[in-house]
Amino acid sequence: MSYLVFTVWFTVIHTAAYIIAGVIALKISKDIYESKDRYADYLRDMADSVESKHVQKTFIPAQLVRGIIMSLVLYPVLGSLAEISFLARFFFFAGLMFVYTEISSAVPFPTNIEGFVYMKQKYMQGSKIWKFWLEIAIYSVLFALPAAGLLF
Repeated sequence: MSYLVFTVWFTVIHTAAYIIAGVIALKISKDIYESKDRYADYLRDMADSVESKHVQKTFIPAQLVRGIIMSLVLYPVLGSLAEISFLARFFFFAGLMFVYTEISSAVPFPTNIEGFVYMKQKYMQGSKIWKFWLEIAIYSVLFALPAAGLLF
């Protein structure tokens, strides 16, 4: 598969998985994303029409850029990934998305190692963190299944 085709499919799969996981997460995590008293008060309030419109207008272009960038860094290992089994690729992609984009991210967030070190205690609530982890787990699986099969 050519690099360009890989990047296009990677970006499409990432964006679709992101949208589906986000829709599911918003349904079960309104206490995180909506209202003045929401847990993630540092994020835009999805109940506020102005803030919600900004998210609606920018989240797909942002995910397209993320998908392209994430695909580019995989170019050096594409040959190796093509040689391993579907199951190994699935675990590679699921782990890559869950660990590298969430748990080991260098930017402090309540759900990652840096957040544990740097975030204020009010954001380190276990019951809320599990909702974020559920969202990223859903995304990781929704991304890894088609990526492991369709990209190789």
